[in-house]
Amino acid sequence: MPRALARRATNALAVHDVLVVGGGNAGCAAALAAARNGARTLLVERYGFLGGTATAAMVGPWMTFHDGRERIVGGIAQEIVERLTARGGSPGHVHDASDYVATVTPFDPEAHKALLFELMAEAGVDLLLHAYVLDALLDERGRASGARFATVGGIREERAAVTIDATADAFVAASAGVEMVQGDARGRVQPASLMFRLSHVDLERTAAYVREHPEQMRSSLAPGERTAASLSAVAGLYDLWERARASGEVDVPRELVSFFATPYPDEVTVNMTRVTGIDPLDADDLTRAEIEARAQVTQLVAFFRTRVPGFERCRLAATATQIGIRESRRIVGEYVLTRDDVLEARAFDDAVARSAYPIDIHNPGGSGTTTHRLPPGQSYEIPYRCLVPQRVDGLLVAGRCISTTHEALASTRLTPTVMTLGQAAGTAAALAVAAGIEPRDVPVATLRERLSEAGVDLRRAARTPA
Repeated sequence: MPRALARRATNALAVHDVLVVGGGNAGCAAALAAARNGARTLLVERYGFLGGTATAAMVGPWMTFHDGRERIVGGIAQEIVERLTARGGSPGHVHDASDYVATVTPFDPEAHKALLFELMAEAGVDLLLHAYVLDALLDERGRASGARFATVGGIREERAAVTIDATADAFVAASAGVEMVQGDARGRVQPASLMFRLSHVDLERTAAYVREHPEQMRSSLAPGERTAASLSAVAGLYDLWERARASGEVDVPRELVSFFATPYPDEVTVNMTRVTGIDPLDADDLTRAEIEARAQVTQLVAFFRTRVPGFERCRLAATATQIGIRESRRIVGEYVLTRDDVLEARAFDDAVARSAYPIDIHNPGGSGTTTHRLPPGQSYEIPYRCLVPQRVDGLLVAGRCISTTHEALASTRLTPTVMTLGQAAGTAAALAVAAGIEPRDVPVATLRERLSEAGVDLRRAARTPA
């Protein structure tokens, strides 16, 4: 949205210290962190539930909390995993049988929805659901002071001392006049995918197939180790897929079969649909993407039933509420995280998060995925400056709209990372309110100390200082 659409705030007093716009995993972590650090916090979400990509788009499993040697993601993200595990909604962190990352973390989206509401209630976070952000509120100095929302009861204005944009698409920041970039050098973004779950799956039969045909599964597991319980992720089944493509049964632009275990032994999550050439900020393109992706799901369910051992009687248990968007626009912040920052495992004095996920770029124009990995056992850091927009005060961002290049975003967009970024934004917002300063002026040492006390892992494991 252009700056002209931002509304000027009246002199009405703010009811909340911190306004978090967007109830995805980044926004939920931000709201929890702000409230736990003493800020009166309001979380606004467009759906009737929280969780965003993890629940509305059903993207799972979470990848990855580990760097190959140790767990590097803690804080609220790890707390959520532990609480889900305690109630049977996740097996916790398990080895990635497809060798893409060190571990994957399956979870039940429905259990996650319920847990997030519980966490908000425990922390005293106020909620406003079914509210769509319209534009930012700016004061007479051009400082962000809240946002306007469309609700079933009409237009509502919510003001706060600090606003956190966790909308993934940077709706608030764009409206407030923050400089934006989108996609790669040609403006192309990664394709969108609609996730779905299949139940009534016999993974014993699937495991038997990949034991008998070990070349059909990308894995370092020895054939004898390929049991139903060990199939946390399956990538391959190349011959089955190519036969289906050659016969015209499927025309989905993917190069292999890809599915993941869930917390339940007879169910898998499938990540195979792919819709290319869309602008996620164009309503017509999003409409086309949803229609095309659901048609692909129909093809894929038939493929699994007729081609994949163990799936003969599978049922379509669920499709995501919305298509999953890997990339749209990003702010230009005080620092822009780059490809080299990721792949050279760089450290930063103002780091607020760590990640070891590879640069993972799904082809914007068709099949294929380009992967660039960090050195084994290494992780990179994300500086607080990536959350701070240039020029506009009173505002932070969290999630996949932070300040990065197209290549770096292909790593930072993953759920464990965005939850940690949300925790950093919420903590910083609360510190800014308490001190009566702008978010960009929050003392980095104080912020890092507060995050470390809350379980965020900020040890300097990276190799190259930046």
